[in-house]
Amino acid sequence: MSTTPPPRTAPAGPRPDQGGLPDDSGAFGWLRALGPRGRRAFGGAFGGYALDSYDYFTLPLSMVALSAYFGLDSGQTGLFTTVTLVVSAVGGAVAGVVADRIGRVKALMITVVTYAVFTVACGFAPNYETLLVFRALQGLGFGGEWAVGAILVAEYATAKNRGRTLGAIQSAWAVGWGLAVIVYTVVFQFLDDDVAWRVMFWTGALPALLVIYVRRNVHDAPEAAAERRKSSDQGSFTAIFKPGLLRVTFFAVLLSTGVQGGYYTLATWVPTYLKGERGLTVVGTGGYLTFLISGAFIGYLTGGYLTDKLGRKRNITLFAFLSAASVLAYTHIPDGANGLLLVLGFPLGFCMSAIFSGFGSFLSELYPAAVRGTGQGFTYNTGRAVGAVFPTMVGFLADSWGVGGALVFGAVGYGLAVIALLGLPETRGRELL
Repeated sequence: MSTTPPPRTAPAGPRPDQGGLPDDSGAFGWLRALGPRGRRAFGGAFGGYALDSYDYFTLPLSMVALSAYFGLDSGQTGLFTTVTLVVSAVGGAVAGVVADRIGRVKALMITVVTYAVFTVACGFAPNYETLLVFRALQGLGFGGEWAVGAILVAEYATAKNRGRTLGAIQSAWAVGWGLAVIVYTVVFQFLDDDVAWRVMFWTGALPALLVIYVRRNVHDAPEAAAERRKSSDQGSFTAIFKPGLLRVTFFAVLLSTGVQGGYYTLATWVPTYLKGERGLTVVGTGGYLTFLISGAFIGYLTGGYLTDKLGRKRNITLFAFLSAASVLAYTHIPDGANGLLLVLGFPLGFCMSAIFSGFGSFLSELYPAAVRGTGQGFTYNTGRAVGAVFPTMVGFLADSWGVGGALVFGAVGYGLAVIALLGLPETRGRELL
């Protein structure tokens, strides 16, 4: 018998965990609909994901300085991304199980502390090997935070607004990315590169302030927590591989692999390709990153809105095709066309990001309460780990194929995501109990 919850429409009466039925009309109706407790949970999850993004981007932004300091080649620098993402699969799977067993909020605090501690430790690394180990350990927290925070908020959100609510959480990634760029600009402006990259990692201690807020103000959604405790499968890793959920787990991993393989390929190598092979000097400057990050922020919010309007599967399909088209567009930019590069930076960031907006709601809705954390943590982060092979392959093939030719792996990833959707149900309108 299947353990996947059937689709249900939103109840007409007030939700017990929200203390009433808030007005959900208007541009920010989805936020009011969360209720006081839900809004505090939203703040904690948003802050956690923004700082997760900030800590993640300390490495890519410092990569040139690191490569020069340690004398690294393209394969070694690509390995940083792969190791972080592969270990994040372990962190995500473990965090999901922990979230089902001890609660979403406690698991959220554990993941934030983990990625903060090891980001700071990276700044003290004496050599490449040590930095690689610390970066890998950072992945334990990096992998777990998104799944835990997304589920925490998803269990407060109504079925009508869950897509745009989780899309707003996803937009925190662009906020953290932008903050990292600002800090990077200041730090590298005033310090020598050999010291600046260490200072960048040390600023990763910022999440400690968030943990204090979460501990004092954020609580699990009572109704979902009560439902979770009723099941004997609570936090059971094997439960997501039972006949009723095995198909869902397999295709959700495939979906996550395709989307994240495409995303991390583009995020890691498009700037290198444009600057190194096409001579576009604007790459890496404030103008380029402003267009890219602005596009990402708006893309997350737009994708969240569309995932409620179009459905989870249609939204992902739409932006998979648009993201693949972005790859082709970037590989055909004329040499020296800096103006065109700036223009295309916005749709690239928009499409690459909007596809993620449906993940928080979609994966939460595919699993029952008792294994929601386990299912989402495993599928999202296993996809991240397998998808991490994509940028590494580009790194090792760059010398023979050129970065432009190797970027085809990104488009292949998005095609894989569309195929995976054929094996998954549409979940728009499904209540979480």
